[in-house]
Amino acid sequence: MAERRAELKKILIIGIGAGNPGHLTLQAVDALNRADAFFIMDKGPTKEKLTAFRKAICERHITGRSYRFIDGASPEWQREHDTADYLATIDKLNQDKEEVFERMIVEGLGDDECGAFLVWGDPPLYDSTIRIVGEIAGKGLIDPDFEVIPGISCIQALTARHRITLNQIGGSVQITTGRRLAQGWPDGVDSVVVMLDAENSYKLYADQDMEIYWGAYVGTPDEIVMSGRLKDVAGRIEQVRAEARRANGWIMDTYLLRRITGGA
Repeated sequence: MAERRAELKKILIIGIGAGNPGHLTLQAVDALNRADAFFIMDKGPTKEKLTAFRKAICERHITGRSYRFIDGASPEWQREHDTADYLATIDKLNQDKEEVFERMIVEGLGDDECGAFLVWGDPPLYDSTIRIVGEIAGKGLIDPDFEVIPGISCIQALTARHRITLNQIGGSVQITTGRRLAQGWPDGVDSVVVMLDAENSYKLYADQDMEIYWGAYVGTPDEIVMSGRLKDVAGRIEQVRAEARRANGWIMDTYLLRRITGGA
């Protein structure tokens, strides 16, 4: 009698929004209710709120079915200021994450089961989960048709919180990092959305006529938002950001920086 081949494990990558449980789309809620297990990356005691938030989402939105959590230790890494070193560091970090993901999936998920990664914000935006799961799918360990469910990004939450549009009329927008912004203002761009800025790179433009819309922990109970002419609020944002980081042990912030023009 031929041996039955085990079915490939199903994987969902679910965007869970920027911090408000109400940010979940109906598609995301449906996906939550299809999963048997949720993979949780433990990032240490300073980021326990992130884990608690993911679990609270499951408690709020999953109905009529049992589920479990599969924990894995998130690899540690050091931020590098040199671009070449930074790229090499990120490559090594993703390799280490792939080993953790693969172990959680292989050891924690049974054949024919569905597992899910709950990704902060929107999975396609500044997150490595899709790339890592794609590498694992390439090894034949999971169903290659893994699903990605979009979420509300921190950019959407930020602009909504400030009651502004992302772009000016007829203007262009670029999404970048603080590291890139420090190298110079992008050509042909009116507005820049900056993520992953550990060095407060907006300060480099404080002598120019610009406005900033900044937010940290947007959508969460710890939310802080500030806005104004950059030259007037840059110092205050830096101070508040440092205080918040010390108080919480981590910070998740984003800002929109734009040139002030005659139009709106």
